[in-house]
Amino acid sequence: MKRIMVIGVSAGAGKSTFATELGEILRIDVYHLDALYWRPHWIEAPFEEFEEAQREIAERQTWIIEGNYSKTFGVREYRADTIIYLELPRYVCVYRALKRWVMNLGKTRPDMGAGCKEKMEWKFLKYIVTTYKDRRRKMYKRFKLWNASGKEVIVLKSKQEIRSYLQDLKAKQNQLNKQLS
Repeated sequence: MKRIMVIGVSAGAGKSTFATELGEILRIDVYHLDALYWRPHWIEAPFEEFEEAQREIAERQTWIIEGNYSKTFGVREYRADTIIYLELPRYVCVYRALKRWVMNLGKTRPDMGAGCKEKMEWKFLKYIVTTYKDRRRKMYKRFKLWNASGKEVIVLKSKQEIRSYLQDLKAKQNQLNKQLS
């Protein structure tokens, strides 16, 4: 596990938090796609620049790239050895998106582009609710392709599964570190 894509069914699934914790455990740099995509004041980066930034990261020996942006999966997936997919229930994703907005009002989160203060739009909430099932269905089709190409696909469907996965990985890393010292 050296080049990891962290993706999720929706905004609010916990991708950024999970990727940050995973990076700390594995001691691998984490790259947030929102930080690459959004310029100050919510200006979108040109697609070619966004794609090229991902390509440069993907060429590195180790990385965790967090975020969906499915139109650029191809830039990352060819080098990824592990894909971790977070699929929390739709109501949890909506709740977390709203909570994140309230908790970060007037601030720019560390996983966002500089100068992109937290905001909430009805269109965004509607997107989470109305596209959830279709995005989940499409993702499972991708899993078959990724598995067939030798990539490890890990699906975590609850807070408990996520917590357990990270705790187990941390214990394994600690044991490995003890063996190496």
